[in-house]
Amino acid sequence: MSPEPAYTYPDQLPTQLRQQGYAVLSTQGVCELAVCTPPQLAQLAPSWADLPPDQYLKDGGRYRRRRHSCFIADGDALTQVPHRAHWQPVAYNALHGGMQRWFEPVDTTTVAQPAWGRLMRSLAAVASHARGLQPWFIEAHQFRIDTTDGIGRPTPEGAHRDGVDLVAVFLVARHGIKGGETRVFEADGPNGQRFTLTQPWSLVLLDDTRVIHESTPIQPLGEGGWRDTLVVTLRAGGFQDDGASAADAAAAAQAGA
Repeated sequence: MSPEPAYTYPDQLPTQLRQQGYAVLSTQGVCELAVCTPPQLAQLAPSWADLPPDQYLKDGGRYRRRRHSCFIADGDALTQVPHRAHWQPVAYNALHGGMQRWFEPVDTTTVAQPAWGRLMRSLAAVASHARGLQPWFIEAHQFRIDTTDGIGRPTPEGAHRDGVDLVAVFLVARHGIKGGETRVFEADGPNGQRFTLTQPWSLVLLDDTRVIHESTPIQPLGEGGWRDTLVVTLRAGGFQDDGASAADAAAAAQAGA
């Protein structure tokens, strides 16, 4: 296993993102950033045991389970928008791009937990610090990658960008596995870093305009294992989809308020 990353402090996030395109926070750093406690974060974790299978895997695998919901963060206001498909252009996801993928939404009891909203608002605040104060269009994905097939692939599309402004990857849990190494590379250069997140609720935050990223496959250490993550993307101007504008999304959010 590769070493744990070099953690930074929350107040150093802007500098780290500007200098190297990514930053990593420990569990304590995430708690400081989101103004929450480890027990509050732990209250979110049980919902990962109830994720439906991902029916869209083009490699035929059975190793991924997920839920997906969307929000708009505007200042201190966080609004969940009516449930919508996840869509990416082929340019950013050669394997699953160009198709509307309708995943089951994040459970309402999970979204209602205090830590959920605090995580989303804190990430939006980081994005506004980096890009200017504005509404942020947020997609939140709960993932469980398991070893049902003997091997699980957190990023079957390979090293990639997501076509957003910021990507946040929280490690929620690792159980009975090896692998799952995080790799971050310059989008326009030769340099890269590799490390393994092991602390529950530690975070790697990525400037998606500057770096590409991937996670290596996982393998079981015994009878079986899994890796749980929360992946949150933030995009200015509107959700990434095949035609809806920021105004359309904002109107939908208002209708669902």
